[in-house]
Formats: sequence, structure tokens, C-alpha cells
Amino acid sequence: MKIYNKLVRDKIPKIMVTNGADPVTRILNDEDYLNELNKKILEEVNEYLESGEVEELADVCEVLYAILNLKNVSLDEFHKIRLEKSEKRGAFNEKIFLERED
Repeated sequence: MKIYNKLVRDKIPKIMVTNGADPVTRILNDEDYLNELNKKILEEVNEYLESGEVEELADVCEVLYAILNLKNVSLDEFHKIRLEKSEKRGAFNEKIFLERED
């Protein structure tokens, strides 16, 4: 028996069955779901930091989309928030590294 205790993508249990496993799953309530999404986004960011692979950023994005969906925030609304913040405070395009304030 292998213990996972983590949020997985929707098709993972079916894939496991196809591969001969017998997964035990449950559906989370919204509070637990958000807690697990928060854990998952950290997991995916760490996987990206370790590998540097763009594929891991796609996983980060998938978790981000799930969080937005749970919070009833559309992608259009999210992009609007991002653009407003970028216009007000800038983006990260100029590679500015702040060392100190004298």
C-alpha cells in the first residue's frame, strides 16, 4: 500500500486504474480544497525551481487557474488585476535588483 494524501489532477485515478492500481479517493469541501491547492502551488513552484522546466510552469498555471475558479475570479478579471498592478508598480522586465536604500 502506498500513501499519497495529496491533491491530484482529475484523470490520475483513472490512469492508476488503467495501470492496475486501486486508488482510494474522496472529494474535498471548498475549505480543504483551497488548503490543498495552496500546498499544491508550492509543490509545483518547488518542482519548477528544481528543474527549470517550462512544463512545471504549466503545472503552476493549472493550480493557479483552479484557485481562481474556486474564488470565482474569471481569467479576464485576473488579467485586469495583473495589468492594473503592472501599470501602477511596473512588471519585472527591466531586471532591476534593489540592493538597499541609503
